[in-house]
Amino acid sequence: MLISTTSTLQDRKIVRYLGLVSGDAILGANVFRDFFAGIRDVIGGRAGSYEKVLRSAKDTALEEMAEQAERLGANAVIGVDLDYETIQIKDGGGMLMVSATGTAVVVED
Repeated sequence: MLISTTSTLQDRKIVRYLGLVSGDAILGANVFRDFFAGIRDVIGGRAGSYEKVLRSAKDTALEEMAEQAERLGANAVIGVDLDYETIQIKDGGGMLMVSATGTAVVVED
């Protein structure tokens, strides 16, 4: 499955548009990661555990989107957009939401 953020694919002809496809992933970020990420925000540095969670959520959302496109008969998804959101929970914890959307298409081989 070809996945692209562009609306065209170089050297490929789009022969059919199959419609909008999407994938979502919502992952919890536990209290310890929140705490240590907060410390890193104060003293500087990268929040490696958050980066891993973010990468995992992105991969899950893209995989789900590609599976939906494949069920429609697509061999590519174009115009892909990734959106990232955090959802705060009353107890102070948080969830991370990643959404991937794009247009499922059939391209000539």
